[in-house]
Amino acid sequence: MSLSPEPPSSGSPGHAPPEVVNAVGTPAGAVTDPRAVPVTRIDRHLPAVPAARLTAAGLRERFSTPHSVTWTPEVRREPSLTRRNPAPAAVLVPIVQRDEPTVLLTERATRMSTHSGQIAFPGGRVDPGDASIAGAALREAWEEVGLEAGFVEVLGELPTYTTITAFVVTPVVALVQPGFVLRPNPAEVADVFEVPLAFLMNPAHHRRHQVEGDGPAARHFFSMPYQDGGRERFVWGATAGMLRNLYRFLVA
Repeated sequence: MSLSPEPPSSGSPGHAPPEVVNAVGTPAGAVTDPRAVPVTRIDRHLPAVPAARLTAAGLRERFSTPHSVTWTPEVRREPSLTRRNPAPAAVLVPIVQRDEPTVLLTERATRMSTHSGQIAFPGGRVDPGDASIAGAALREAWEEVGLEAGFVEVLGELPTYTTITAFVVTPVVALVQPGFVLRPNPAEVADVFEVPLAFLMNPAHHRRHQVEGDGPAARHFFSMPYQDGGRERFVWGATAGMLRNLYRFLVA
């Protein structure tokens, strides 16, 4: 997800001084080790999304009538840790139509200026030349991981999600037909992997974390750790928040 902020102006009237960042470009006050933040609750009491709704037919039906039921996104905004103006962004939520549907995710390269090393959807800043939000998400997916648009069927969009780095992100949910060949851009992506959609849409795997502090330093976030063979894929923060909203939309 190419969410690199524009370089801030300094030393000129009307411009705030550059924000404080750590060695990997994370705004001061951001969570640097989410695994160390206490878990306050796991939502085992909530129902999982029915299996029939996770099929291609079920997803198409739900997105074809998005206003047929009342639902509320649970997470819309993270506390701001930057003085930048909000910038529009788009991510692709790619649901791969395997025998057991999966969600395609990336691990961001450690050299990225924001959210480095985190699990993310393919996506990034909306460019002036993008014809639409969906077009921006498809372009970013092609640039980041080489996912060709011909394999993608856009279903619809979820409400925007504003990150701590002031990106107003629109999640574009899409079906992806198998057979694609990915070519990750090593400058942006360290790894690409898939997580079963049923796992992510089961709140028994949704952990709530609480960060103690004052003002914007106090926040809560979701995580959805997934054991991928011998490796833990720690899905958290904005990605987990958008997945939680997808859960709320599908279970309503």
